[in-house]
Amino acid sequence: MTRIGYTMMCEQAPPDALVRDLVRAEAAGFDFSVISDHYQPWLEEQGHSPYAWAVLGAAAWATERIPLMTYVTCPTLRYHPAVIAQKAATVSLLSGGRFRLGLGAGENLNEHVVGQRWPMAGERHELLAEAVQIIRPLLAGETVNHRGKHFDVETAKLWDPPKAPVDVGIAVSGPDSCRLAGEHADLMVAVEPKAELGEAFDAAGGAGKPRVGQVAISYDPDREEAVRRAHEQFRWFGLGWKVNADLPGPSGFAAATQFVTPEDVADGISCGPDVEAHVEAVRPFVEAGFDEIALVQIGGEHQEAFTDWAQAELLPALRSL
Repeated sequence: MTRIGYTMMCEQAPPDALVRDLVRAEAAGFDFSVISDHYQPWLEEQGHSPYAWAVLGAAAWATERIPLMTYVTCPTLRYHPAVIAQKAATVSLLSGGRFRLGLGAGENLNEHVVGQRWPMAGERHELLAEAVQIIRPLLAGETVNHRGKHFDVETAKLWDPPKAPVDVGIAVSGPDSCRLAGEHADLMVAVEPKAELGEAFDAAGGAGKPRVGQVAISYDPDREEAVRRAHEQFRWFGLGWKVNADLPGPSGFAAATQFVTPEDVADGISCGPDVEAHVEAVRPFVEAGFDEIALVQIGGEHQEAFTDWAQAELLPALRSL
């Protein structure tokens, strides 16, 4: 059975609300959860971007069973991989082993804030691969000395290592990232239901490993309001990751989406109260072989109504896929 997850979308809600929303999602029966790790929102209309790792610590303590996962953290510029390992170990301990570490090559939107040059895609993949080679032995309790092309680590050791193994996921969007994930990850992460991503992942060593996807939806009893909100806050979503990875801030995303209409957004994001429409939005991920699919409900102030509706109607329908 496909597992259905809940997304703590840091770009659209303050930290205390994110934790409260996750507690409700756990009670509603969601199977797992993921959290975005941003320094800025995509658009000013979203209006938030708290520190994801502090939210994770609070969420770990406030919940009882629901698994947690970063979706995704970039362990290269804004965070050093040795620090990522320490954070992952700490959240694993606070959550009783319910944490998985999702990693990706990052977006300029978040990483440029530390004043470093934003690398080209090939170099970003090199950075990510080297970061994983630092993170894994640290999480395994080893002392790490590393002199690499991109990172140095000097006698690093986690003094509170995780009691249970922390699975590492890597986000993919094309052949290069699929090869990287197949070689280095315990699971594949993707936001597009493309069968070729899974095939490339399998060919590179990922066969039999889980695949975690994500689908944005906009639930509202009023479909027009759902479309309006999706356009206001998620019109960037259709730009594609080659664009999304490189724009430096919300103003850039506003400019890039100035001619995107509400109808354009509604063509790509399921909106409104029709359960079947949302099921059909999720179906391509199931057909592409994804084991787990996390839902993003657009609109930080609309989570309570969404989780109530999801518990009563959407989750039972999705579990019939």
